[in-house]
Amino acid sequence: MSGYKSKVLVIEDNREHLMALAIKLKAHGYDVVSAADGVTALIAVKKEQPDAVLLDLGLPGGDGFVVLERLRSMGDTVTTPVIVVTARPPETNKREAIKQGAVAFLQKPVRTEELLSALRTALQQNQPAEYV
Repeated sequence: MSGYKSKVLVIEDNREHLMALAIKLKAHGYDVVSAADGVTALIAVKKEQPDAVLLDLGLPGGDGFVVLERLRSMGDTVTTPVIVVTARPPETNKREAIKQGAVAFLQKPVRTEELLSALRTALQQNQPAEYV
């Protein structure tokens, strides 16, 4: 398994935020694919089969909660870890995101250490037992 790069799908409609996340992730050895709206995200997740998903909640073409719900109902992505990265206030959004299956909720602007820690934890928890 050496040399394997975990693939992360970043679902973010703001180009600057997307680029910042992609640069951070690539600098730390992740393979990054992206989608800018809900419809493209659902197509990308089937095509790319990412190891984890970073999901913004404010998306054109389908709110992030709709995307999260669909990811949790699709057979091959039921267990794919989803980390919500959003500017929305955490008070009600965090509870709803976790309830719908997100493994973490990060507030923008997200610190690199916080993002990488949440991603490492999510990927480790999703590994088959023989790889842990």
